[in-house]
Amino acid sequence: MIALENSKGFGVFLDKLDKNYLIPYRLQFFAEGAEKTEEPTAKKLSDARKEGQVARSKELTTSIELIALFLALKVFLGYIRDRLAENFYSTYQNMDRMLVGEFTTSMASTIINNSIVRIIIICLPTFAVAVGVTFVINLYQVKWKVSGKPLSPKLSKMNPVSGFKKIFSIDKLVTLVVEVLKIFVIVYIAYNTLKDEWDTLLILYDIDLFQAIALLGDLVINLGIRIGMFFLIIGVADYLYQKFKFKKDMRMTKQEVKDEFKHSEGDPKIKQKIRARMMQASQRRMMQNLPEADVVITNPTHLAAAIKYDRDTSEAPILIAKGADYLANKIKEVAKENKIEVVENKPLARMLYYNVEVGAEIPPELYQMTAEVLAYVYNLKGKL
Repeated sequence: MIALENSKGFGVFLDKLDKNYLIPYRLQFFAEGAEKTEEPTAKKLSDARKEGQVARSKELTTSIELIALFLALKVFLGYIRDRLAENFYSTYQNMDRMLVGEFTTSMASTIINNSIVRIIIICLPTFAVAVGVTFVINLYQVKWKVSGKPLSPKLSKMNPVSGFKKIFSIDKLVTLVVEVLKIFVIVYIAYNTLKDEWDTLLILYDIDLFQAIALLGDLVINLGIRIGMFFLIIGVADYLYQKFKFKKDMRMTKQEVKDEFKHSEGDPKIKQKIRARMMQASQRRMMQNLPEADVVITNPTHLAAAIKYDRDTSEAPILIAKGADYLANKIKEVAKENKIEVVENKPLARMLYYNVEVGAEIPPELYQMTAEVLAYVYNLKGKL
């Protein structure tokens, strides 16, 4: 260990240290605002929807699909049983006729194809209910927004490094544990259901075929509905979690909100410069029209308003210029240069400045006060 003899020695060492060996750093990286604390804007949510990023729970969709499927089977079980039996009898009757006559491959293919088509038609109502419920529940979760971007290939998804990271991530481990727990719960539900119906299963060999099919159908349907209800509880919890997670992921930093505002509304500095230039142009036009004024009414030091009255072009006097402080002094200077009367009237000057826009006629409430000032000016100039 090297020890310095005194504190001055360390100071001398620092003074002699070459500045090239110092590592620069910027404090703004540690500044407040780097964390995502702001709620997502409407634009970011809209962009996320275009990219296919929405809060959606697969567990909720699966659970409702299961419940809808088994409920549909419960409703259509009698219909399906009778139609399948008819299809079975019809198929074997055709086979018997074929055995009596000449048997060909094309005839067997026709019989099998017809049987398959009838089976599809018989099961179609059940599948239609399941598909319709799936469409409705997905529409409820993500609303109607068609986007093909999630299907487009991305090179980032082909990165093996990121792929291994996803496989061995904590989220995947939690998902695996949840799936194993779901299997155990499903086995437990199935065991309890079959245990309660064990006496019924033992008599299947002693009853009619249709009765056996009905009993097995009811047993499978009840088991499916119970498993579906279990998945529904998980699905609702997962949907609430997905909404919370999506909202958290969509949060923005303060800098991101500022940048988005600049892109959507324009840079405030640029807009301020544009407003300043527009104001300057307006003031230049106002000062160009000022020599046409009949009178300038002042506060007398802070405000100034210039009025012009031409009965041939307007019904009332028009305010052609106004200003405060520096601009008011400029208006008075131009008025003196053009030999325009400057009249002090504090109430009228304030009301004209705060209530009348440049280029507009004065309101009727100010007719009397304005007429008195104009009459005074016209008397001075001998115009009356």
